[in-house]
Amino acid sequence: MTTMAIDKKVLNVPHLRFPEFTERWDTYRIADILCIGNGRDYKHLSKGDIPVFGTGGYMTSVNECLYEGETTFIGRKGTINKPFYYNGKFWTVDTLFYTHSFKRVIPKFVYCLFQTINWLRYNEASGVPSLSKDTIEKIKVRIPQLDEQKKIAKLLSLLDERIATQNKIIEKLQSLIKGIAQNIVHRNKPNVRISQCLECSSSTLQESDVLECGAYPVYGANGVVGFLDNYNTSNEAIYIIKDGSGVGAVSYVAGKCSATGTLNILQAKKGFSLRYLYYLLNIFNFEPYKTGMAIPHIYFKDYGKAQIFCPSYSEQLKYAKFLATIDDKLLTEQNVLINLSLLKQYLLRQMFI
Repeated sequence: MTTMAIDKKVLNVPHLRFPEFTERWDTYRIADILCIGNGRDYKHLSKGDIPVFGTGGYMTSVNECLYEGETTFIGRKGTINKPFYYNGKFWTVDTLFYTHSFKRVIPKFVYCLFQTINWLRYNEASGVPSLSKDTIEKIKVRIPQLDEQKKIAKLLSLLDERIATQNKIIEKLQSLIKGIAQNIVHRNKPNVRISQCLECSSSTLQESDVLECGAYPVYGANGVVGFLDNYNTSNEAIYIIKDGSGVGAVSYVAGKCSATGTLNILQAKKGFSLRYLYYLLNIFNFEPYKTGMAIPHIYFKDYGKAQIFCPSYSEQLKYAKFLATIDDKLLTEQNVLINLSLLKQYLLRQMFI
């Protein structure tokens, strides 16, 4: 591929393209290159083997199809900014559009093209995001000749396949860690209360207090939310979400850092391995200990009474070391996935106008 040192707004060519192609890209409305199909209710249909899709993906299977062939789905209501590709028989609900009757474009290229569009820009609702067929059809896009479309689509399809493979690798490692931890639990009788193993402290730090730059990371419910020049955790700890939709989710941290008020800080008492306890809490069922209707909460005073299995300290360390080895491999594979995703985003930005 070559990088074009030319103003793409003048010549209608992308910054990055295969060297054998030099023609200008042409501008069309989406209505000029394909048709937008509407989804319909499926409740009158019987069970079958034809998938029904909504904005969140697969929903169920029925005995009739709305369309058969290659398509790119785009949300009409709800999730409107995550197009996805499918090839085969399918049915869609009325919150999901599908594409068909392609002219001047191949379906796989349309999928790539749709990933470059800022769909939220065309949102027509103040509440739940919404798109209309008319709005989509009026969007102007630039496309190359079919031969170039095919090469672009093939390259990005290969990258999608590699990303899918990477996701499977990650899922298998996550399942392995979970399976080993569950095996430890199921094969041994609980012998100690959580409160005998761990100490719990809370934080008053709010996300509004954190900075964009600082010496030490600050963790919230969704990971790192900023930085500070001081810290409330000086060594290893388990951060556990104590309220909200992710209540009960745990993460292991090591080194100087801080937790916001939505997290509790758990630290091991003498004679217990924090890393071992982290793996057990990762599979612990917090459901019986949740309180609150609108916003669920968990309290250490409640789940701390639950019993778990803790072998001798030396055995805890062995389990923790073994699981940490797999965890390190998992982190490596997750970083590979991040880099693949960044590569795809780069290509989508550079190979399209």
